[in-house]
Amino acid sequence: MSSHTQNQTKKQIATLAMGAIGVVFGDIGTSPLYALKEVFLSGLTIDKLHVFGALSLVFWTLTLVVTIKYAIFIMRADNKGEGGIMALTALALEGTKGEHGSARKISFIITLGLLGTVLFYGDSIITPAISVLSAIEGLQIVAPQLVEYIEPITIAVLGLLFVIQSKGSGKMGIMFAPIMCIWFTLLAVMGVINIVEMPEVLMAINPYYGVSLLIEYGWHSFFIMGAVVLAITGAEALYADMGHFGLKPIRYAWFGFVFPSLLLNYFGQGALLIQHPEAIENPFYLLAPTWALYPLLILAALATVIASQAVISGAFSMTRQAVQLGYCPRVTILHTSGQERGQVYVPAVNWLLMVAVFILVLSFKSSTALASAYGLAVTGTMLATTILSFIVIEALWQWNKYTSVAFLAIFLTVDTVFISSNSLKIPTGGWLPLVVGAVLFLILTTWIKGRALLSNYMDERKILFEDLEEKVSAKLAKVEGTAIYLTRSLHGVPQVLLHNLEHNHVLHERIIVLTIVTTNEPYVSEENLVKIRTFGKERNFYRIKLYYGFKQTADVRRALELCAKEGLEINPKNASFFIGSEQLSFRNKSPMPKWRRALFRFLFHNSTSAIEFFKIPVDRVVELGIRIEL
Repeated sequence: MSSHTQNQTKKQIATLAMGAIGVVFGDIGTSPLYALKEVFLSGLTIDKLHVFGALSLVFWTLTLVVTIKYAIFIMRADNKGEGGIMALTALALEGTKGEHGSARKISFIITLGLLGTVLFYGDSIITPAISVLSAIEGLQIVAPQLVEYIEPITIAVLGLLFVIQSKGSGKMGIMFAPIMCIWFTLLAVMGVINIVEMPEVLMAINPYYGVSLLIEYGWHSFFIMGAVVLAITGAEALYADMGHFGLKPIRYAWFGFVFPSLLLNYFGQGALLIQHPEAIENPFYLLAPTWALYPLLILAALATVIASQAVISGAFSMTRQAVQLGYCPRVTILHTSGQERGQVYVPAVNWLLMVAVFILVLSFKSSTALASAYGLAVTGTMLATTILSFIVIEALWQWNKYTSVAFLAIFLTVDTVFISSNSLKIPTGGWLPLVVGAVLFLILTTWIKGRALLSNYMDERKILFEDLEEKVSAKLAKVEGTAIYLTRSLHGVPQVLLHNLEHNHVLHERIIVLTIVTTNEPYVSEENLVKIRTFGKERNFYRIKLYYGFKQTADVRRALELCAKEGLEINPKNASFFIGSEQLSFRNKSPMPKWRRALFRFLFHNSTSAIEFFKIPVDRVVELGIRIEL
């Protein structure tokens, strides 16, 4: 699944659109399993007028939020073809360049991006649990005698899904598109069969019915809207997966197939409920004829597994981007495909998600109970996306003030209504994504603050290469070979180099200071990856900066090969890599609050080794202990 070629043929677009149906729309495509049922269980009377009102709210929510906000507006904000909250944050940061007094705005943008990110993780825990559980709950209709096995079967299905993650999503992805195409076709067919019996249900498109319903129920409408939001869970995926499929294929898939299929199914469920109010027990499964229930149950289980897979893969991708941008400690990241650079597996995230999902299923026990925890994370991420998009619209697209403010006002109002209505769920389960988000936000902000203090510490003690040469040229013995010092700092001589010279009193004939820089772009081409500068009278001091995009993984061995094209030959067998093994401690008057210090120390000392993370030849590494007091 390539990114976006500028001139895609119709065949390429069709192929990518089918791929998008298999990956992008899994979450939103399985919402009909539970969304409309939850709207009525929120306290709505089941009769013709109220069914029309509920369908009107679902229709206009899908139209305003998914179709207009995401598919038409926000998907235009691509960062070199990439989408998602991290890419949008990077774009918004780019818009602040050169602004006077932009430090506070930069801090605000990063905080918004982090809030959207941590709430996405909350969503990543709830989506697999509610999706698979709602599918397996079809046993209540299909085989009531097996009701007691719903939880064990759900756990078994989810367990298998997490266990096979290490194999990579590519192999599973081959099956995704055909299954989801069958799923959406079935949604449409089941809907049409029931709409034909009562075509007047299509009148619910009129917004009058939705508005009347909200006026009639007054403040209780917030509970109804809290359930309506379940119809748009997964909308963020349209934007987040843009890098894999491109703008046109996702738009074509949504407008031409997915959106109509979802609407037909929801309206079909509405038609069924008007004629048979007792079908509220499970309106999705009761749309189908009795003979089709078993195949439908199996297909629903497969569709929800695919929806869960997309969210889990998204959590892996988000983690890698956060690590690359310096927002998160280094963790082990494995690439599961030699061809697809976007396919990664993060073991720590996988097993933590699995345990959290199991706890959810065993604690909440039903999709209805889980629905009370669902929605707050989704709407929180959407709110962050709206505000960041407004910053991009104003700074980069330079729309006129009235148009950009109108965009902000309309979608901020919609997001505020949804986040307010979902906040009513906090006592009954909505606290869950908030707790998960708060813990992750604390971890990420502690890491960012600690890294900033560490950078300041290094900068305060740095000396320039020219000063170093004057001090050491006469005093130290020279030895053959190349010494490569890995450092975070972009300027001056790293502490690990000074430490080595101070204690070992030798100077290699060639000194290279290597810094890895993550840019605000998703990918950097190999031609622009390496930048080399020389210092000193003998020109034997080199500073190499390696530039990587936030969706790339640094590979030092490959980068050293590229240095030869820039005129700097480096033989890894004749080079030693010096890495500082820093031991942290804190002064009493450290800027780091006392309650954060232990957490940062734990994160710092347990992050993945730079040797492993940056693919440095292990047999050529020398680690030097450095004591740092922040």
